[in-house]
Amino acid sequence: METLEFSVLAVGSLFLIVDPLATVPSFLAMTAENGVGERLRMARMACSVACVLLLVFSVLGNALFRFLGITIQAFQMAGSIVLLLVALDMVRAQRSKTRETPEEKAEGLEKADVAVTPLAIPMLAGPGAISTVIVLQARARGWLEHAMLVLVIATVMAASYLVLALAARGSRCLSPIALRVTERIMGLLLAAIAFQFLINALTELGVLRAAKL
Repeated sequence: METLEFSVLAVGSLFLIVDPLATVPSFLAMTAENGVGERLRMARMACSVACVLLLVFSVLGNALFRFLGITIQAFQMAGSIVLLLVALDMVRAQRSKTRETPEEKAEGLEKADVAVTPLAIPMLAGPGAISTVIVLQARARGWLEHAMLVLVIATVMAASYLVLALAARGSRCLSPIALRVTERIMGLLLAAIAFQFLINALTELGVLRAAKL
């Protein structure tokens, strides 16, 4: 896979699965009693923690596969199912339980500081994001693509902070209808990426002859 193609796939898939726009309503609800400055601090902390966690999995992905005896094709197929479940909820404009459960959200409403949990984990860096990073790390070829993956993770988390920061400063200007429409479009794109991961795995196993992304 060419470096440019890998970078486009990495940015698209990771941003769609992290989906900071879908986190905005929960973030605003959980920080309703906080001022703008405190909201910005929690958003900054959450994105930093999520970034570090995803970077750790991007480094340890191959070692984890070897330790557990898992092939990249098996993980791609499992990851595609997780991504598809998230995508279906996004298309229906519902918050997926693979990101956070109602209990975790309720706990966040009661906490004074929601930066680490549940905002960073699992809202931003949940099972879907971790699975995506591990799959991308396993598909990376050469030091340049591995370096691009690190850059992509940092860029997506920076973009996530920007989204949360804008929401913290202008929550009254956000249109629920626009958020739902955007969520559905992103869900459709994520579903396509999930199927592409599955196609890639089946192609590598010789089941299909389709061209890989």
